[in-house]
Amino acid sequence: MTNQVVQQQKPTKLTDLVLDRVKQMQDTQDLSLPKNYNASNALNAAFLELQKVQDRNHRPALEVCSHDSIVKSLLDMTLQGLSPAKDQCYFIVYGKELQMQRSYFGTVAAVKRLDGVKKVRAEVVHEDDAFAIGANEDMELIVKQFIPKFENQDKPIIGAFAMIKTDEGTDFTVMTKKEINQSWAQTRQKNNKVQQNFSQEMAKRTVLNRAAKMFINTSDDSDLLTGAINDTTSNEYDDERRDVTPVEDEKQSTDELLEGFQKSQEAKAKGVSNNGNSNEGKEESSEEVADGQTELFNEGTIKPADEADS
Repeated sequence: MTNQVVQQQKPTKLTDLVLDRVKQMQDTQDLSLPKNYNASNALNAAFLELQKVQDRNHRPALEVCSHDSIVKSLLDMTLQGLSPAKDQCYFIVYGKELQMQRSYFGTVAAVKRLDGVKKVRAEVVHEDDAFAIGANEDMELIVKQFIPKFENQDKPIIGAFAMIKTDEGTDFTVMTKKEINQSWAQTRQKNNKVQQNFSQEMAKRTVLNRAAKMFINTSDDSDLLTGAINDTTSNEYDDERRDVTPVEDEKQSTDELLEGFQKSQEAKAKGVSNNGNSNEGKEESSEEVADGQTELFNEGTIKPADEADS
């Protein structure tokens, strides 16, 4: 009985903590959320889903994940204006760390918030589809022709492309199936069944994440928004340089963690500017979905994940 009471109180406390921090950012750091986005409702929806999330050993995420990783996941979600109720994000357990990951729909929604963006879309190219690329007068890659055919839907995927239309023009990103496979190989879980069983959705997600990364790193948008988008993407990689194991000494308060969030984003931004495409080839591999999460794609939608583990 006591454990049940504690588990019910913990989400409420964390939700209020994150919401208070978001309000502080709105007041002091010019954080702007989508016009029709209700952060409180999104956080409540997230905790409803979190109560269903388990690790690989079927232990509840709220019991095994560190307090700080839960707070950070919820903060990342809110800064990007996402909600699991709209199939825009889901949560996965890695060891003792909780991470929020975007669905294809979530990446579309997040990128649309960037200044000047009018339309965001990704498509896969099947064998025998009419597809041609070229270059404009500025030597920028463009998609000159794309004619998909119904009879090709069951044929092998040979590539994918993403389009981000802005006030200044249209940016295209194209990937071959080999490039997509290489991207998938760099995610935390190798040989993911979801990538095989739902290859169309996952391929679209891959190329859109790459397009978003390239577009964001050349934009002048809020560091809070772009930092959260990039952070969510990079979290999904098996990067030996980044220690994802929670620190055993959790004396650092959650407030300190949240206050340091922006500093970490600025440091990452400097790393990109100093090294060029320092994470290129990795940023688009945000397809990491845990074992047993094929239900994410039932009926063509992406739903909150159940598990992943390190």
